[in-house]
Amino acid sequence: MTNIQQVAKQAGVSVATVSRVLNGQNTVSSKTRIKVEEAIKNLNYEPSMLGRNLRNSESRILLILIPSISNPFYLEIIKGIEQIALSQNYNILLCETDSNPEKENIYFDLVRKKMADGIISMDPAVNIETLKELAEKYSIIQCSEYNLDSGIPYVTIDNEEASYRAVKHLIQIGHKKIALMNSDEKFLYARQREMGYQRALEEHEIPLNDDYIIYTKHLGFEHGQQAVKKILAIQDRPTAIFAVSDLLAIGALKEINASGLHVPKDIAVIGFDKIDFSNMTNPTLTTIAQPMYKMGTVAAEMLIDKIRGNDVDNVILNYELVLREST
Repeated sequence: MTNIQQVAKQAGVSVATVSRVLNGQNTVSSKTRIKVEEAIKNLNYEPSMLGRNLRNSESRILLILIPSISNPFYLEIIKGIEQIALSQNYNILLCETDSNPEKENIYFDLVRKKMADGIISMDPAVNIETLKELAEKYSIIQCSEYNLDSGIPYVTIDNEEASYRAVKHLIQIGHKKIALMNSDEKFLYARQREMGYQRALEEHEIPLNDDYIIYTKHLGFEHGQQAVKKILAIQDRPTAIFAVSDLLAIGALKEINASGLHVPKDIAVIGFDKIDFSNMTNPTLTTIAQPMYKMGTVAAEMLIDKIRGNDVDNVILNYELVLREST
């Protein structure tokens, strides 16, 4: 195998000059750079990325923390992250935390030991105190899920406003008895989306009915089925449901159909996220579209900027209410 010394000899320069060319430093003249690049090409020299990364104290790896790989919401975000990462010569390492502190610490140690250059966290249940401590020394970005008081930069949407818009649509088409199928209140997004739900009701002078608010511990399809059973059992049954995730809403659609009721004739349903499956249901699901791919590209750009020592501001992206057959 060709080594760097042979490249330097053929180009008639020092090893240090070849190293500067490989590292993209602008202290080398264009004439010298061309000679080195021609020698590299002629000798089919492939530099050791591991050795270069060790010299530069970098791994060129970005960690992506997600709570569950089975949730399709994360797929488009990950694609966006990967597109930017690869374009900037970074690789990504996908880390499923299961919201488990022991697993989180294993991944955090990769950053502490400089086996990764930074973290994009999408886990709403991440240990925020540990994340804050890490952020004092290392580059970290929060994506979609974030903590307001952490001081860690984030990219997200306005969850409260998006939920308000969804519920307002239900009110505008004639619904007054609207149920909320929510996640665990310990998550910020769940609290924000409930605030949007409540604001829409208050604005239209619709009394808040606590019986219409159902909480789930997880966002899985089966949890949507279980939650909607409780809603359908209410004596004064709601005529519409706003679910804080498409997975919950799709589970609700399945159970409503199984009960012999029809959507939207008997009960309307709105979801949140616009995952691919939301356009494959019967009926197709009205939903809040999060710009998931864009969220990923922005998060990756923010993290790489932070790794390079630049200041990074929070980013709030736009959302869209996508009207389909379920309302």
